[in-house]
Amino acid sequence: MQTTLAPEYQGTPDGLAAQAILRKCVHCGFCSATCPSYQILGDELDSPRGRIYLMKQLLEGQAPTRKTQLHLDRCLTCRNCETTCPSGVDYGQLIDIGRKLVEKKVSRPLPERALRWALKEGLPSPLFPPAMKLGQALRGVLPAALQAKIPPRQDAGIWPTRTHARKVLMLAGCVQPAMSPNINSATARVLDAIGVQTLIAGQAGCCGAVKFHLNDQNGARVQMRANIDAWWPHVEAGVEAILMNASGCGVMVKDYGHLLQDDAVYAVKAQRISALTRDLSEWLPELASALLGKVRVKGQRIIYHPPCTLQHGQKLRGSVEQHLTALGFDIRVARVEPNLCCGSAGTYSVLNPKIAYPLLERKLENLQESRPAVIVSANIGCITHLQSGTATPVRHWVELLDEALSSPH
Repeated sequence: MQTTLAPEYQGTPDGLAAQAILRKCVHCGFCSATCPSYQILGDELDSPRGRIYLMKQLLEGQAPTRKTQLHLDRCLTCRNCETTCPSGVDYGQLIDIGRKLVEKKVSRPLPERALRWALKEGLPSPLFPPAMKLGQALRGVLPAALQAKIPPRQDAGIWPTRTHARKVLMLAGCVQPAMSPNINSATARVLDAIGVQTLIAGQAGCCGAVKFHLNDQNGARVQMRANIDAWWPHVEAGVEAILMNASGCGVMVKDYGHLLQDDAVYAVKAQRISALTRDLSEWLPELASALLGKVRVKGQRIIYHPPCTLQHGQKLRGSVEQHLTALGFDIRVARVEPNLCCGSAGTYSVLNPKIAYPLLERKLENLQESRPAVIVSANIGCITHLQSGTATPVRHWVELLDEALSSPH
């Protein structure tokens, strides 16, 4: 796609990056077949190809409108289109650039600005855990729509206390400790069982994804630098990896090297952090090998929803099913549309419920076709969103592995 940048974007990092991405696009439209917003709305401008045209017009000097902003907002950033694209278009990076440039030129209505501010400041805030506890205490009297966003209180279980020579870092996350604390402690217990100690740097907070995808990219970079500072002493001490048990955080931290590449102070450190970052599923081959014969599986049917941030963002597919099956779990993926987004997409289900909830219904229908006893996933956002629409338990796969490991033989 030939693009002639407007003078204001010529020679700028965003303009040059966007132009390089646009030139890869060949207008084929394969992306539309796997785009969740296009599946629901049927509007070409709510497909990757349509949004690419809108961003091309912006970069060539056409003034964006509120309509332009809405079409870019409706993208879930699931990056399914990247998996489908035969030309290697880096759509995720392009939509980030396009949204940032439009945000500078198009004002949002006050209620929308207020909601987006509350999400980007509230979710990573130290006030979120006490607010979640209050919501859980009052959950029974809250409206159904609000109840769906607040999971019942969960016991975190015991954090292992043994010391091991092998050590990994883990990001606690901003919402996961308050919403589903057992995920982190289950991860630590499973790693402890193979002789690996899990460390959490207390000063590391939100990975930056919430602010970044709500167009506060400068605020997100502040969080990224703070995390690097918190992790760096452990990196220098020789931790093997920075493990992520929330794939949405993992895809962001793996991108630190790119997002901070122009930062004279943090560029090299960011590259190192990204290189060390692994999704927990990337350690499953070692876990499965070390734990073979040490787990007692219930024999229940499990259906696995691979998050978009894992299968499309990190390009990691098949490991969870393969290695949990090797350990004896009856685990499978949906027969229909396993690649399609569930509609969670970070804060998307709050900002775009008219698209998010039809996607949720569609996803649950496909997941429940085989009548599973439990649904598992690998990202707190997907887990919470899926649970809001079904009575079938929805959990992180590591929690099932932890329980099977803890079961008496």
